[in-house]
Amino acid sequence: MQAGTPQVGTADTRKVALASFIGSTLEWYDFFIFGTAAALVFNTLFFPAADPTTGVIASFATFAVGFVARPIGGIVFGHYGDRLGRKAMLVLSLGMMGGVTFLIGLLPTYATLGVWAPVLLTALRFLQGFAVGGEWGGATLMVVEHASPRSRGFYGSWPQMGIPAALLLSSGVMAAVTGLTSTEDFAAWGWRVPFLLSGVLLLVGIVIRHRLAESPSFQRLKQTGGRESLPIGTVLSRRKRLTALLIGSQAAENTSFYVFAVYSLAYLTTALGVPRPVVLNALMVAAAACLVAQPLFGALSDRIGRKRVFAGGMVFIGLFIVPFFLLIASRDPVLITVAMVLGLVFGQATTQAVQPSLFAEQYEAAIRYSGVSVAYQFATVLWSGPTPILAAALWAWSGSWWPLAGYIAAAALVSVLCIRPLREAAGAELGAAAAEAGERDPAALREAVA
Repeated sequence: MQAGTPQVGTADTRKVALASFIGSTLEWYDFFIFGTAAALVFNTLFFPAADPTTGVIASFATFAVGFVARPIGGIVFGHYGDRLGRKAMLVLSLGMMGGVTFLIGLLPTYATLGVWAPVLLTALRFLQGFAVGGEWGGATLMVVEHASPRSRGFYGSWPQMGIPAALLLSSGVMAAVTGLTSTEDFAAWGWRVPFLLSGVLLLVGIVIRHRLAESPSFQRLKQTGGRESLPIGTVLSRRKRLTALLIGSQAAENTSFYVFAVYSLAYLTTALGVPRPVVLNALMVAAAACLVAQPLFGALSDRIGRKRVFAGGMVFIGLFIVPFFLLIASRDPVLITVAMVLGLVFGQATTQAVQPSLFAEQYEAAIRYSGVSVAYQFATVLWSGPTPILAAALWAWSGSWWPLAGYIAAAALVSVLCIRPLREAAGAELGAAAAEAGERDPAALREAVA
């Protein structure tokens, strides 16, 4: 780390990592309960005029709107995160997400508002996506920029642990509500409970994030006057090849996640007739296993490199997608749980744990928030958003899961090819890979390692 860079100790890093984990959990909880509700009840509550299959597709289309909004949020929050600081954007994104999710819990359904109900649902989902689009870059950078080179992978995985933790929390809340209510009561009012709970969680998250210190890298940028006037412009003009590779590298992880954790809910309950509690319980067990595995894979990347761990997960996804469908097609609760555990642990935890450190190490500090946000969030539009719709459409067209399995396997190949050209920077000073790449003006190199 260069002279003049603010120093942080291990205790400070742990504090920031824990706070980022808690905040990310709360924000992703808000995002995931929409996906669960879309799979279980939104098709009948907001799109009742459609037949069951069309209703599921329409419901998932609303779900996909959030992904369209995420890169817009990434650009806006990324710009101000590079200009004004990481901390302020984290507090703002969480407040927006919690408030919007609470409003969804109060939203009247089609039976009351008619066509305005799905319109308002879509608008609120857009705002959800906008907020979470700014969340990821800030939460991960706060930790990565505090951590030492030797432990960056381990601590960088902590905000990513918020993804399985939120999946566990949202699935647990949904499982509790569905278990305590009848089918009629759940459709009438029970589905609102997880959304309204967000209001309580929001207050906790904002207090925690408000107490965090600004990241050392951004403090250095302020001290040296190294901030860019338009960070996104630099990302798109001088780092476009890198950004495209990072977007492509997420193909397998993004597509398979929403098959494992979202589409499988609708497939198992609607097409195979598996009871909802069985599916939600299996997802909870898998999320818990993923939560434990992520820091282990993050620490492993500190020892053997980010690319090896990341690529290993991509290869696993490509090889496992067919066995996954064979296992869940059995309708056996144990085999369904095994399928979800294997998919989320070895296909998701491996990649999600490494993404924060791998992505941050590719960009210089002055454009890092914008760079990682654009790469991460544009991948969600390209890969994640269409997947539930595509999965439902392929099933309606073919009556089989084989076309979807082929799509996921092809995505895994794309990811492996895109990860290979990236520079390995495990153990190096943050920004060293960006400086080595030499894709920017020489005058800007002085701010690369921060």
